[in-house]
Amino acid sequence: MSTSVLVLTAALWGALAGALLPRAAYRFAVPSGEPWRDRCPGGHRIRGWVGGVGCGVCGGAGRGTHMLPTALSTALSCAALAAATGTRPELAVWLLLAPAGVLLAVVDLRVQRLPDPLTLPLAAAALALLGLAALLPEHAGHWLTALYGSLALGAGYCALYLVNPSGMGFGDVKLAVGMGAVLGWYGWSTLLLGAFAGFLLGALYGGALVVVRRAGRRTAIPFGPFLLAGAFAGLLIGAYAA
Repeated sequence: MSTSVLVLTAALWGALAGALLPRAAYRFAVPSGEPWRDRCPGGHRIRGWVGGVGCGVCGGAGRGTHMLPTALSTALSCAALAAATGTRPELAVWLLLAPAGVLLAVVDLRVQRLPDPLTLPLAAAALALLGLAALLPEHAGHWLTALYGSLALGAGYCALYLVNPSGMGFGDVKLAVGMGAVLGWYGWSTLLLGAFAGFLLGALYGGALVVVRRAGRRTAIPFGPFLLAGAFAGLLIGAYAA
């Protein structure tokens, strides 16, 4: 399969998967301690976790999370991953995990929360799927390093959480376990690069908010999107270098 066809196929997969995320994002995007939403913006009961926000009664899909942003961001992410990874078997893992990453970023940006039903399965799925990829020929990573990376990054974030609980949520710690597995697949240098990129992006965003006076030095910001963005950048570089 040529690179262009592979990238196009990955983009189409990403667009389809991203278009199915808005309902889950809407239902998960509630403050900590509250139950997941079971009503559409119009107050009607909604069921399931995939598709638009609308319930079919009021057609409320125009409010809340729209399909276009999630479809576009997931499509672009999957296309970039395909271009960097090529036909190596771990590409299937990245394409399966990418929609979950977009969903987590959307929810955290909206309510500063990373739900356990997303972060914990993501970590388990990353290790399980990479274990399968390691059994296939032509893979370019190491499963044991992915396992150690998940433990190392999770432990690092846990230490930061214990030192300053107000500056980082425990959901970030759980997300770091999954991102450590993804980055560790390509080695310790990729893990360090991705972790550093996440902190750098978060610091730049927080600094920009302070400069434009939209936040103070102690204002909490959702760190999950920057952890994910740093992991994405590290993964791309690691895949290209592998």
